[in-house]
Amino acid sequence: MGGAHILDTLERRSPGNRLGPEERTAALRTMLRIRRFETRAKELFLKGVIKGTAHSSVGQEGVAAGACLALLPDDFLLTHHRGHGHTIAKGSDIGRMFAELMGREAGYCAGLGGSMHIADFERSILGANGIVGAGIGLGVGAALAEQLNGSGNIGISFFGDGAANEGIFHEALNLAAIWSLPIVFFCENNQYGLTTATESVTAGVSIAARGDAYGIPNERIDGNEVGAVFEAVERAALRARAGDGPTLIEALTYRWDDHSMRANLPAYRGSEEETEWKARDPIARLSEGLVRDGIADADEVAARESEVADEIEAAIAWAEAQPEPDQDNALGKVVPPTAFEASEPAPGNRRITYKAAITEAFALEMEADPDVILMGEDIGPTGGIFGLTTGLYERFGPDRVRDTPISEGIISTAGVGAAMRGKRVVVEAQLWDFVTLMMDAIVNQAAKARFMLGGKAKVPIVFRGPQGAGIRLAAQHCQSLEALFLNIPGLQVYAPSSAYDAKGLMAAAIAHDGPVVFLEHKLLYLGAEQPVPEEHYRIAPGRARVVREGRDCTIIATLAMVERAVQAADRLAREGIEVEVIDPRTLKPLDTDTILASVRKINRAVVVHEAPVFGGFGGEIAATIQDEAFDWLDAPVARVGAPEMPVPYNDRLERAFMPDASRIVEAVKAVCYRS
Repeated sequence: MGGAHILDTLERRSPGNRLGPEERTAALRTMLRIRRFETRAKELFLKGVIKGTAHSSVGQEGVAAGACLALLPDDFLLTHHRGHGHTIAKGSDIGRMFAELMGREAGYCAGLGGSMHIADFERSILGANGIVGAGIGLGVGAALAEQLNGSGNIGISFFGDGAANEGIFHEALNLAAIWSLPIVFFCENNQYGLTTATESVTAGVSIAARGDAYGIPNERIDGNEVGAVFEAVERAALRARAGDGPTLIEALTYRWDDHSMRANLPAYRGSEEETEWKARDPIARLSEGLVRDGIADADEVAARESEVADEIEAAIAWAEAQPEPDQDNALGKVVPPTAFEASEPAPGNRRITYKAAITEAFALEMEADPDVILMGEDIGPTGGIFGLTTGLYERFGPDRVRDTPISEGIISTAGVGAAMRGKRVVVEAQLWDFVTLMMDAIVNQAAKARFMLGGKAKVPIVFRGPQGAGIRLAAQHCQSLEALFLNIPGLQVYAPSSAYDAKGLMAAAIAHDGPVVFLEHKLLYLGAEQPVPEEHYRIAPGRARVVREGRDCTIIATLAMVERAVQAADRLAREGIEVEVIDPRTLKPLDTDTILASVRKINRAVVVHEAPVFGGFGGEIAATIQDEAFDWLDAPVARVGAPEMPVPYNDRLERAFMPDASRIVEAVKAVCYRS
């Protein structure tokens, strides 16, 4: 398996004829730098100077050197966990790269990302990625941003052969082809995933041939021939710059080392196979060609190797002398600071629905900022299945209100890539349950990008959609999933219950420089018109609303449960029990000050949410009250939520599933009458 004979099946195109002597010499220097960097990184790992792990690209230097030689300075690049070579070939500083691998503050990501997350935004390197295939989707979004900007820039998404079997590969190729995006999909087929041979887990003629299914030009090339790589990428780049869309390139190559520096795996490759591939060493092939063609002699090649060795040692010494990051500085890189002015004008007399308020927020933000774009299924002429984008397609056009395939993975991941490249993106999950198909984009990409890339990345993206029960759509269309996101550093979670708050918080979410999960409730879409000012305003996150004041018990409720808490308070008032109702409005950041002030004043609390009680958001509020206001409590904090079951379809059971005013009344009485 993985035998080097596979290269002999390739069509030969006289590789290297387009490269002049200076370019070939520059390519050799790049390849020598990559080889020496990787060799010394492994030695430093074995000595414990570099910790964790890293993934060597020794043997694959021809890909990085040849591909990046065809790029212009502003062209973007996304790479994978074996991405040191690409970053070096694009011109990044080797000292800062070593510093990152050593976990030093002077590293490209302030020592917070490590080997698998190096990014250099000055050179349009948008980062490596530890999630297999993620860079393919991010690249689609970055290419969309370049297309919308009319910049003429293109980009490359590098990925390994294993990623070609991920769903994001197919979703990305489909979307890039539909939109004719300026991107090169570049597969480095080094013959193995972790230990499994590519040919044993990959169906079809080749990975490149999969492009045929999407109408994408493709070719399979010798990745150990730097000239062949350059020419293939140059052809693809010219197509992309001309507006002719993406290209898929599969480069056959071989990694000399194990999957990672930490790997200590049983032998899975034969010595004959390794010897055969090493005989096709891309550096040796280029060096021999330079000597054969009279461009350099053996002594000059050796001198370049010596110069590179000295350069690498100086970079290592500099990196080792740099300080490590401190925790306070690291914490400051999780969530970007608020960059907009917040206000809460008087509601006024004009009345609109919850849905209309969100639509109005979209329109006002899109009018104010041409970089705001919406992406989702059926959000264009249809206006979305719940009508929240009605009229926006006609007003702002198909470039900014973008209908997508039913491909939640690429919608969300491309959204993150576009946000990293300067757009403000709103991604709709048609029903919030479908957000489970977007989790990598939200949890591993958007939420972590700013932190793991050293505080340099801006990811202004809103993931929004309707959650909750009440309209008989059953278990896979009616979940309340807020708890999934609350334990993810880097995310903010907004949950407005009124039309006024929906407009102001949506505007704030779009203006935020980091990712926001924006929760809406289907029942709120059906609500009556409410006072909402016509003017543009943004509500600051982390400021709760006291919906109703009281003296006997505090109720903290979210989304559709706020109205039911008010209904319960009205009933209780007839019995002489005055309840204070608090709507957090944003669950993260959470306004604990307002909640604690109420509890310290009243001494009793009930938390209401629609999700099941176990593991629900109410537990976090109860714990906060326990930690910060225990001495003021006259009774334990009560929680009201759904039973431990999926949402039932039967209407009677669905009504019983959702907390209602009667259950809230019972909980309040239980804490008020507890001695």
